[in-house]
Amino acid sequence: MFRRFSISEIHSQMETGRLHPIDVAEECISRVERFDRYRPWVCFDPEALRRGADAVEERLASKQPLRSLEGVPLGIKDVFNTSDFPTEMGSEIWRGFTPGNDARVVYYLRMAGGLIAGKTVTAEFAVHALNETLNPHNVELTPGTSSSGSAVGVALGMVPVAFGTQTGGSIIRPASFCGIYGFKPSFGLLPRTGSLKTTDSLDTIGFFVSHPSDLRRVLEISRVHGPNFPFSYSALKDDKRQNKPKERPWRVALVKTHTWRHAPDYAKDALLSFATKLGEHGVHMFERELPAEMEQAHQVHSVIYDKCLSYYFREEYKTLGRISEVMRNMIARGEQITGGQFHAALEMQNRLIAEMDRFLSDTDAIISLSTAGAAPKRHVLEEPDPALMWTLTHLPAISVPAFQSPQGAPFGLQIAARKYNDHLLLNLIDDLWMSGVAPAGPSPLLSFW
Repeated sequence: MFRRFSISEIHSQMETGRLHPIDVAEECISRVERFDRYRPWVCFDPEALRRGADAVEERLASKQPLRSLEGVPLGIKDVFNTSDFPTEMGSEIWRGFTPGNDARVVYYLRMAGGLIAGKTVTAEFAVHALNETLNPHNVELTPGTSSSGSAVGVALGMVPVAFGTQTGGSIIRPASFCGIYGFKPSFGLLPRTGSLKTTDSLDTIGFFVSHPSDLRRVLEISRVHGPNFPFSYSALKDDKRQNKPKERPWRVALVKTHTWRHAPDYAKDALLSFATKLGEHGVHMFERELPAEMEQAHQVHSVIYDKCLSYYFREEYKTLGRISEVMRNMIARGEQITGGQFHAALEMQNRLIAEMDRFLSDTDAIISLSTAGAAPKRHVLEEPDPALMWTLTHLPAISVPAFQSPQGAPFGLQIAARKYNDHLLLNLIDDLWMSGVAPAGPSPLLSFW
Protein backbone atom coordinates (compact mmCIF):
# COMPACT_ATOMS: atom_id res chain seq x y z
CA MET A 1 0.00 0.00 0.00
CA PHE A 2 2.56 2.58 1.12
CA ARG A 3 4.80 1.99 -1.89
CA ARG A 4 1.78 2.40 -4.19
CA PHE A 5 -0.18 5.20 -2.55
CA SER A 6 0.80 8.67 -1.36
CA ILE A 7 -0.63 10.11 1.85
CA SER A 8 -3.18 12.17 -0.07
CA GLU A 9 -4.32 9.04 -1.91
CA ILE A 10 -4.68 7.14 1.38
CA HIS A 11 -6.70 10.01 2.83
CA SER A 12 -8.94 10.17 -0.23
CA GLN A 13 -9.78 6.51 0.19
CA MET A 14 -10.44 7.01 3.91
CA GLU A 15 -12.84 9.85 3.17
CA THR A 16 -14.81 7.76 0.66
CA GLY A 17 -14.89 4.71 2.93
CA ARG A 18 -12.91 2.48 0.55
CA LEU A 19 -10.18 2.33 3.17
CA HIS A 20 -10.45 2.41 6.95
CA PRO A 21 -7.81 3.50 9.45
CA ILE A 22 -7.52 -0.04 10.78
CA ASP A 23 -6.74 -1.23 7.23
CA VAL A 24 -3.83 1.17 7.13
CA ALA A 25 -2.59 0.03 10.53
CA GLU A 26 -2.90 -3.65 9.60
CA GLU A 27 -0.97 -3.07 6.38
CA CYS A 28 1.88 -1.62 8.44
CA ILE A 29 1.76 -4.49 10.94
CA SER A 30 1.61 -7.12 8.20
CA ARG A 31 4.63 -5.77 6.38
CA VAL A 32 6.67 -5.40 9.56
CA GLU A 33 5.98 -9.05 10.33
CA ARG A 34 6.63 -10.17 6.76
CA PHE A 35 9.95 -8.38 6.38
CA ASP A 36 11.19 -8.44 9.96
CA ARG A 37 14.33 -10.26 8.80
CA TYR A 38 15.66 -6.92 7.50
CA ARG A 39 15.61 -5.62 11.09
CA PRO A 40 14.74 -1.93 10.68
CA TRP A 41 12.96 -1.64 14.07
CA VAL A 42 14.31 -1.33 17.60
CA CYS A 43 10.76 -1.53 18.96
CA PHE A 44 7.36 -1.76 17.33
CA ASP A 45 3.94 -1.79 19.05
CA PRO A 46 1.13 -3.20 16.90
CA GLU A 47 -1.48 -2.82 19.64
CA ALA A 48 -0.73 0.86 20.11
CA LEU A 49 -1.05 1.28 16.35
CA ARG A 50 -4.44 -0.45 16.38
CA ARG A 51 -5.65 1.75 19.24
CA GLY A 52 -4.54 4.82 17.33
CA ALA A 53 -6.43 3.61 14.25
CA ASP A 54 -9.58 3.12 16.34
CA ALA A 55 -9.32 6.72 17.57
CA VAL A 56 -9.02 7.93 13.96
CA GLU A 57 -12.13 5.90 13.06
CA GLU A 58 -14.02 7.71 15.82
CA ARG A 59 -12.91 11.08 14.40
CA LEU A 60 -14.13 10.06 10.96
CA ALA A 61 -17.45 8.86 12.37
CA SER A 62 -17.99 12.21 14.08
CA LYS A 63 -17.29 14.04 10.77
CA GLN A 64 -14.13 15.72 12.04
CA PRO A 65 -11.80 16.77 9.21
CA LEU A 66 -8.71 14.72 8.53
CA ARG A 67 -5.53 16.29 9.84
CA SER A 68 -2.45 16.29 7.61
CA LEU A 69 -1.11 12.94 8.84
CA GLU A 70 -4.35 11.46 10.17
CA GLY A 71 -3.96 7.72 10.69
CA VAL A 72 -0.57 7.53 8.96
CA PRO A 73 1.95 5.15 10.61
CA LEU A 74 5.36 6.75 11.12
CA GLY A 75 8.83 5.47 11.91
CA ILE A 76 11.00 7.50 14.30
CA LYS A 77 14.76 7.08 14.45
CA ASP A 78 15.82 5.99 17.91
CA VAL A 79 17.56 9.26 18.72
CA PHE A 80 14.33 11.23 19.28
CA ASN A 81 12.62 11.30 22.66
CA THR A 82 9.27 9.51 22.66
CA SER A 83 6.92 9.39 25.61
CA ASP A 84 5.72 5.86 24.88
CA PHE A 85 8.89 4.14 23.63
CA PRO A 86 12.45 3.84 24.97
CA THR A 87 15.14 6.04 23.46
CA GLU A 88 18.35 4.01 23.41
CA MET A 89 20.34 5.79 20.66
CA GLY A 90 21.85 2.57 19.36
CA SER A 91 23.89 2.11 22.54
CA GLU A 92 23.85 -0.67 25.08
CA ILE A 93 24.82 1.94 27.67
CA TRP A 94 21.37 3.52 27.26
CA ARG A 95 19.45 0.27 26.97
CA GLY A 96 15.94 0.68 28.44
CA PHE A 97 16.17 4.47 28.87
CA THR A 98 12.74 6.10 28.67
CA PRO A 99 12.78 9.93 28.59
CA GLY A 100 9.06 10.30 29.34
CA ASN A 101 8.47 13.08 26.82
CA ASP A 102 8.32 13.71 23.10
CA ALA A 103 10.87 15.51 20.99
CA ARG A 104 9.41 18.68 19.50
CA VAL A 105 9.19 17.19 16.03
CA VAL A 106 7.45 14.06 17.38
CA TYR A 107 4.93 16.30 19.13
CA TYR A 108 4.23 18.08 15.82
CA LEU A 109 3.66 14.74 14.09
CA ARG A 110 1.21 13.57 16.74
CA MET A 111 -0.70 16.87 16.58
CA ALA A 112 -1.08 16.30 12.83
CA GLY A 113 -2.70 12.92 13.53
CA GLY A 114 0.34 10.76 12.81
CA LEU A 115 0.60 7.39 14.57
CA ILE A 116 4.05 6.53 15.92
CA ALA A 117 4.48 2.88 14.96
CA GLY A 118 7.82 2.46 16.72
CA LYS A 119 11.48 3.40 16.84
CA THR A 120 13.84 2.59 13.99
CA VAL A 121 17.38 1.31 14.24
CA THR A 122 20.20 3.84 14.34
CA ALA A 123 23.95 3.55 14.35
CA GLU A 124 25.45 3.90 17.81
CA PHE A 125 24.84 7.53 18.86
CA ALA A 126 23.90 8.23 15.20
CA VAL A 127 27.55 8.03 14.14
CA HIS A 128 29.21 5.41 11.91
CA ALA A 129 29.17 1.93 13.45
CA LEU A 130 27.24 -0.42 11.17
CA ASN A 131 24.09 -1.77 12.80
CA GLU A 132 21.97 -4.87 12.25
CA THR A 133 19.64 -3.42 9.59
CA LEU A 134 19.94 -5.05 6.14
CA ASN A 135 19.71 -3.48 2.70
CA PRO A 136 16.40 -4.67 1.17
CA HIS A 137 17.85 -4.74 -2.36
CA ASN A 138 20.79 -6.96 -1.43
CA VAL A 139 21.60 -8.06 2.11
CA GLU A 140 25.31 -8.19 1.28
CA LEU A 141 25.35 -4.41 0.75
CA THR A 142 25.30 -1.70 3.38
CA PRO A 143 21.97 0.12 3.82
CA GLY A 144 23.84 3.24 4.91
CA THR A 145 24.56 3.60 8.60
CA SER A 146 23.00 6.13 10.94
CA SER A 147 19.40 6.49 9.70
CA SER A 148 19.26 3.13 7.92
CA GLY A 149 16.36 1.72 9.98
CA SER A 150 14.10 4.56 8.88
CA ALA A 151 15.19 4.27 5.24
CA VAL A 152 14.68 0.51 5.12
CA GLY A 153 11.26 0.78 6.80
CA VAL A 154 10.10 3.14 4.05
CA ALA A 155 11.77 1.15 1.25
CA LEU A 156 9.98 -2.02 2.37
CA GLY A 157 6.59 -0.28 2.48
CA MET A 158 6.23 -0.70 6.26
CA VAL A 159 5.52 3.01 6.72
CA PRO A 160 5.10 5.83 4.20
CA VAL A 161 7.23 8.26 6.23
CA ALA A 162 10.10 7.84 8.66
CA PHE A 163 12.28 10.42 10.39
CA GLY A 164 16.04 10.50 10.65
CA THR A 165 18.94 12.82 11.30
CA GLN A 166 21.99 13.87 9.31
CA THR A 167 25.29 15.14 10.63
CA GLY A 168 27.32 13.95 7.65
CA GLY A 169 25.22 12.08 5.10
CA SER A 170 22.90 9.97 7.23
CA ILE A 171 19.68 10.80 5.37
CA ILE A 172 20.94 11.26 1.82
CA ARG A 173 23.15 8.16 1.92
CA PRO A 174 20.58 5.58 3.17
CA ALA A 175 17.98 7.08 0.80
CA SER A 176 20.44 6.61 -2.06
CA PHE A 177 21.34 3.02 -1.14
CA CYS A 178 17.72 2.00 -0.45
CA GLY A 179 16.16 3.66 -3.50
CA ILE A 180 13.75 6.14 -1.88
CA TYR A 181 13.38 9.89 -1.45
CA GLY A 182 15.33 11.41 1.44
CA PHE A 183 15.04 15.08 2.46
CA LYS A 184 17.56 16.94 4.59
CA PRO A 185 16.01 20.41 5.00
CA SER A 186 17.99 23.56 5.73
CA PHE A 187 19.90 23.42 8.99
CA GLY A 188 17.63 24.31 11.93
CA LEU A 189 14.39 24.30 9.95
CA LEU A 190 13.15 21.25 11.85
CA PRO A 191 13.45 21.72 15.63
CA ARG A 192 16.11 19.65 17.41
CA THR A 193 14.65 19.92 20.92
CA GLY A 194 14.45 16.48 22.47
CA SER A 195 16.76 14.78 19.97
CA LEU A 196 20.28 13.45 20.43
CA LYS A 197 22.95 16.12 20.12
CA THR A 198 26.27 15.17 18.56
CA THR A 199 27.47 18.34 16.80
CA ASP A 200 25.84 21.73 17.33
CA SER A 201 26.58 23.26 13.94
CA LEU A 202 25.84 20.14 11.86
CA ASP A 203 23.01 18.02 13.33
CA THR A 204 19.98 18.28 11.04
CA ILE A 205 16.59 16.54 11.20
CA GLY A 206 14.97 15.20 8.06
CA PHE A 207 12.88 12.35 6.74
CA PHE A 208 12.28 9.64 4.13
CA VAL A 209 9.20 9.12 1.96
CA SER A 210 8.16 6.74 -0.81
CA HIS A 211 6.44 9.40 -2.88
CA PRO A 212 7.75 12.86 -3.78
CA SER A 213 4.23 14.28 -3.43
CA ASP A 214 4.54 13.69 0.34
CA LEU A 215 7.71 15.77 0.78
CA ARG A 216 6.03 19.16 1.11
CA ARG A 217 3.26 17.89 3.41
CA VAL A 218 5.72 16.36 5.87
CA LEU A 219 8.02 19.39 5.82
CA GLU A 220 5.19 21.81 6.60
CA ILE A 221 4.03 19.68 9.53
CA SER A 222 7.44 19.21 11.10
CA ARG A 223 9.24 22.53 10.54
CA VAL A 224 9.33 25.60 12.76
CA HIS A 225 6.88 28.40 11.98
CA GLY A 226 6.48 32.06 12.86
CA PRO A 227 8.52 35.21 13.48
CA ASN A 228 10.24 33.74 16.53
CA PHE A 229 12.45 32.02 13.95
CA PRO A 230 13.34 35.18 12.02
CA PHE A 231 15.83 33.90 9.43
CA SER A 232 13.80 30.98 8.10
CA TYR A 233 10.54 32.92 8.56
CA SER A 234 11.63 35.84 6.39
CA ALA A 235 13.24 33.61 3.73
CA LEU A 236 10.27 31.26 3.41
CA LYS A 237 7.86 34.21 3.14
CA ASP A 238 9.91 35.77 0.34
CA ASP A 239 8.06 34.82 -2.86
CA LYS A 240 10.98 35.91 -5.04
CA ARG A 241 13.24 33.44 -3.28
CA GLN A 242 10.77 30.56 -3.19
CA ASN A 243 9.22 30.85 -6.67
CA LYS A 244 11.03 31.30 -9.96
CA PRO A 245 9.39 33.59 -12.55
CA LYS A 246 7.08 31.54 -14.76
CA GLU A 247 8.53 33.00 -17.93
CA ARG A 248 12.07 31.73 -17.35
CA PRO A 249 13.36 28.16 -17.18
CA TRP A 250 14.86 26.57 -14.11
CA ARG A 251 18.55 27.41 -13.69
CA VAL A 252 20.36 24.30 -12.49
CA ALA A 253 24.11 23.82 -12.17
CA LEU A 254 25.89 20.47 -12.32
CA VAL A 255 28.67 20.39 -9.72
CA LYS A 256 31.05 17.45 -9.78
CA THR A 257 32.82 18.49 -6.53
CA HIS A 258 36.22 17.23 -5.44
CA THR A 259 34.62 13.85 -4.66
CA TRP A 260 34.04 13.16 -8.38
CA ARG A 261 37.25 11.14 -8.63
CA HIS A 262 35.83 8.60 -6.16
CA ALA A 263 32.75 7.86 -8.27
CA PRO A 264 32.77 4.86 -10.65
CA ASP A 265 32.24 5.51 -14.33
CA TYR A 266 28.66 4.20 -14.31
CA ALA A 267 27.72 6.79 -11.65
CA LYS A 268 29.43 9.62 -13.53
CA ASP A 269 27.66 8.62 -16.73
CA ALA A 270 24.29 8.48 -14.95
CA LEU A 271 24.63 12.01 -13.59
CA LEU A 272 25.80 13.44 -16.91
CA SER A 273 22.94 11.71 -18.73
CA PHE A 274 20.44 13.11 -16.24
CA ALA A 275 21.83 16.60 -16.80
CA THR A 276 21.25 16.11 -20.53
CA LYS A 277 17.69 14.96 -19.85
CA LEU A 278 17.06 18.09 -17.75
CA GLY A 279 18.27 20.24 -20.64
CA GLU A 280 15.89 18.43 -22.99
CA HIS A 281 13.09 19.11 -20.50
CA GLY A 282 13.71 22.84 -20.87
CA VAL A 283 15.91 23.36 -17.80
CA HIS A 284 18.81 25.76 -18.32
CA MET A 285 21.63 23.39 -17.42
CA PHE A 286 25.27 24.38 -17.02
CA GLU A 287 28.34 22.96 -15.32
CA ARG A 288 29.90 25.12 -12.66
CA GLU A 289 32.97 24.91 -10.44
CA LEU A 290 32.42 25.29 -6.72
CA PRO A 291 34.40 27.87 -4.73
CA ALA A 292 37.92 26.48 -4.30
CA GLU A 293 37.64 26.51 -0.51
CA MET A 294 34.91 23.86 -0.70
CA GLU A 295 37.65 21.30 -1.32
CA GLN A 296 38.39 21.60 2.42
CA ALA A 297 34.84 20.59 3.37
CA HIS A 298 35.53 17.01 4.43
CA GLN A 299 38.56 18.00 6.49
CA VAL A 300 36.71 20.86 8.21
CA HIS A 301 33.74 18.60 8.92
CA SER A 302 36.00 15.95 10.48
CA VAL A 303 37.59 18.43 12.90
CA ILE A 304 34.22 19.77 14.05
CA TYR A 305 32.59 16.35 14.29
CA ASP A 306 35.38 14.56 16.14
CA LYS A 307 35.90 17.38 18.63
CA CYS A 308 32.19 17.59 19.46
CA LEU A 309 31.95 13.82 19.93
CA SER A 310 34.88 13.93 22.34
CA TYR A 311 33.00 16.56 24.37
CA TYR A 312 29.46 15.19 24.35
CA PHE A 313 30.41 11.55 24.84
CA ARG A 314 33.29 11.86 27.28
CA GLU A 315 31.40 9.89 29.95
CA GLU A 316 30.54 7.07 27.53
CA TYR A 317 34.19 7.01 26.46
CA LYS A 318 35.14 5.98 29.99
CA THR A 319 33.23 2.71 29.45
CA LEU A 320 35.54 1.56 26.66
CA GLY A 321 34.16 -1.96 26.48
CA ARG A 322 30.63 -0.67 25.85
CA ILE A 323 31.21 1.58 22.85
CA SER A 324 32.28 0.61 19.34
CA GLU A 325 35.80 0.83 18.00
CA VAL A 326 34.60 3.39 15.46
CA MET A 327 33.26 5.63 18.22
CA ARG A 328 36.37 5.16 20.38
CA ASN A 329 38.64 6.18 17.52
CA MET A 330 36.64 9.29 16.66
CA ILE A 331 36.55 10.42 20.29
CA ALA A 332 40.28 9.76 20.65
CA ARG A 333 40.97 11.88 17.56
CA GLY A 334 38.73 14.59 18.94
CA GLU A 335 40.68 14.73 22.19
CA GLN A 336 43.80 15.58 20.21
CA ILE A 337 42.16 18.56 18.51
CA THR A 338 42.97 21.83 20.27
CA GLY A 339 40.48 24.53 21.06
CA GLY A 340 42.20 26.76 18.52
CA GLN A 341 41.90 24.16 15.78
CA PHE A 342 38.22 23.64 16.60
CA HIS A 343 37.38 27.34 16.48
CA ALA A 344 39.33 27.75 13.26
CA ALA A 345 37.23 24.94 11.74
CA LEU A 346 34.03 26.64 12.89
CA GLU A 347 35.19 29.90 11.33
CA MET A 348 35.90 28.07 8.09
CA GLN A 349 32.45 26.46 8.22
CA ASN A 350 30.86 29.91 8.51
CA ARG A 351 32.97 31.11 5.58
CA LEU A 352 31.87 28.14 3.45
CA ILE A 353 28.22 28.75 4.39
CA ALA A 354 28.56 32.33 3.16
CA GLU A 355 30.40 31.20 0.00
CA MET A 356 27.66 28.73 -0.93
CA ASP A 357 24.95 31.31 -0.19
CA ARG A 358 26.59 33.66 -2.69
CA PHE A 359 27.18 30.80 -5.14
CA LEU A 360 23.48 29.92 -5.17
CA SER A 361 22.10 33.46 -5.14
CA ASP A 362 21.61 33.39 -8.94
CA THR A 363 21.09 29.62 -9.35
CA ASP A 364 17.91 27.75 -8.47
CA ALA A 365 19.59 24.45 -7.61
CA ILE A 366 22.66 22.30 -8.00
CA ILE A 367 22.77 18.62 -8.88
CA SER A 368 25.40 16.12 -7.80
CA LEU A 369 25.58 12.46 -6.90
CA SER A 370 24.00 11.51 -3.58
CA THR A 371 26.69 8.89 -3.01
CA ALA A 372 29.78 7.88 -4.98
CA GLY A 373 27.67 5.10 -6.51
CA ALA A 374 25.59 2.15 -5.37
CA ALA A 375 25.99 0.73 -1.88
CA PRO A 376 29.29 -1.06 -1.18
CA LYS A 377 29.51 -4.37 0.64
CA ARG A 378 28.80 -4.34 4.35
CA HIS A 379 31.86 -3.34 6.39
CA VAL A 380 33.48 -1.74 3.31
CA LEU A 381 34.25 1.93 3.86
CA GLU A 382 32.00 4.19 1.80
CA GLU A 383 33.76 6.54 -0.59
CA PRO A 384 33.57 10.31 0.06
CA ASP A 385 30.51 11.95 -1.50
CA PRO A 386 28.93 15.40 -1.76
CA ALA A 387 26.21 14.84 0.90
CA LEU A 388 28.51 15.90 3.73
CA MET A 389 29.36 19.13 1.90
CA TRP A 390 25.76 20.33 1.82
CA THR A 391 25.34 19.39 5.49
CA LEU A 392 28.39 21.47 6.39
CA THR A 393 27.05 24.47 4.47
CA HIS A 394 23.45 24.10 5.76
CA LEU A 395 21.82 23.62 2.34
CA PRO A 396 18.50 21.82 1.86
CA ALA A 397 19.11 18.64 -0.15
CA ILE A 398 16.97 15.81 -1.51
CA SER A 399 18.12 12.41 -2.70
CA VAL A 400 16.06 11.27 -5.69
CA PRO A 401 15.93 7.51 -6.48
CA ALA A 402 16.93 8.14 -10.09
CA PHE A 403 19.71 5.65 -10.88
CA GLN A 404 20.70 1.98 -10.85
CA SER A 405 24.13 0.40 -11.04
CA PRO A 406 24.95 -2.20 -13.73
CA GLN A 407 24.05 -4.83 -11.09
CA GLY A 408 20.63 -3.22 -10.51
CA ALA A 409 21.37 -1.63 -7.11
CA PRO A 410 19.89 1.85 -6.62
CA PHE A 411 21.76 5.07 -6.02
CA GLY A 412 20.57 8.62 -5.88
CA LEU A 413 20.65 11.95 -7.61
CA GLN A 414 21.15 14.77 -5.11
CA ILE A 415 19.49 18.14 -5.67
CA ALA A 416 20.35 21.02 -3.34
CA ALA A 417 19.36 24.68 -3.12
CA ARG A 418 20.28 27.86 -1.29
CA LYS A 419 19.89 27.78 2.48
CA TYR A 420 16.21 28.33 3.43
CA ASN A 421 15.09 27.96 -0.21
CA ASP A 422 13.39 24.71 0.76
CA HIS A 423 10.12 25.61 -0.96
CA LEU A 424 11.95 26.48 -4.17
CA LEU A 425 13.68 23.10 -4.04
CA LEU A 426 10.34 21.35 -3.56
CA ASN A 427 8.84 23.30 -6.47
CA LEU A 428 11.63 21.96 -8.69
CA ILE A 429 11.11 18.40 -7.43
CA ASP A 430 7.37 18.73 -8.09
CA ASP A 431 8.04 19.86 -11.64
CA LEU A 432 10.43 17.00 -12.30
CA TRP A 433 8.28 14.16 -11.02
CA MET A 434 5.03 15.48 -12.46
CA SER A 435 6.67 15.71 -15.88
CA GLY A 436 8.16 12.23 -15.58
CA VAL A 437 11.80 13.35 -15.38
CA ALA A 438 12.12 12.15 -11.76
CA PRO A 439 10.46 8.96 -10.48
CA ALA A 440 7.02 9.19 -8.86
CA GLY A 441 7.90 6.43 -6.38
CA PRO A 442 10.68 4.28 -4.95
CA SER A 443 13.06 2.01 -6.85
CA PRO A 444 11.77 -1.54 -7.41
CA LEU A 445 13.00 -4.03 -4.85
CA LEU A 446 14.78 -6.34 -7.22
CA SER A 447 15.37 -9.13 -4.72
CA PHE A 448 11.71 -10.05 -4.25
CA TRP A 449 9.30 -7.35 -5.37
